[in-house]
Amino acid sequence: MAWDSQDTRRRLLEAAITEFSAHGIAGARVDRIASAAKANKQAIYAYFGSKDALFAAAFEDRIRDFHASVLFDEYDLAEYGGRMFDKFEDAPETLRLVLWYQVERVAGPPLEVVLDSNADKVRRIAAAQQEGTVTTAYPAVALLSFARSTALMWHTQIPELAALFPSDRSDRRDIVVRVIRQVLEN
Repeated sequence: MAWDSQDTRRRLLEAAITEFSAHGIAGARVDRIASAAKANKQAIYAYFGSKDALFAAAFEDRIRDFHASVLFDEYDLAEYGGRMFDKFEDAPETLRLVLWYQVERVAGPPLEVVLDSNADKVRRIAAAQQEGTVTTAYPAVALLSFARSTALMWHTQIPELAALFPSDRSDRRDIVVRVIRQVLEN
């Protein structure tokens, strides 16, 4: 059987997503990633250069998937928040990578995919504000941040508080959408 470098790279990336989502950057082990991918450790460095670059590639993969599956709509940020909530419910590895990124990459170089995505969304919200279709009570970046934070609200609480949450997913999603709508009505 011929060696398939694209297949090896993909297996490494999938194993990295699993490893980093479970252990973060500091806790992840390249030996475990290589073993799970049925590849050697040297392949990680050949394809990605470093453990940090592998995390960046894994995170970027999940961000690109997120963008492909969570439609951004500057005219309906409430439903965008609902779709983000859905994605985090359906893809907990994406949620965990986002949280690890926030905790462990604060001093790292920014990722272009994140910079570009945020700049585009803020620009689109600002344009909708200029049109008069989105509230100007808050800056565009605040509205985007609020929608994102609200979508994450059920996923970022301590377990003792989470035990008190509504058990029905649709109830939790509905609250996300309603809260964002209330902010947008100001």
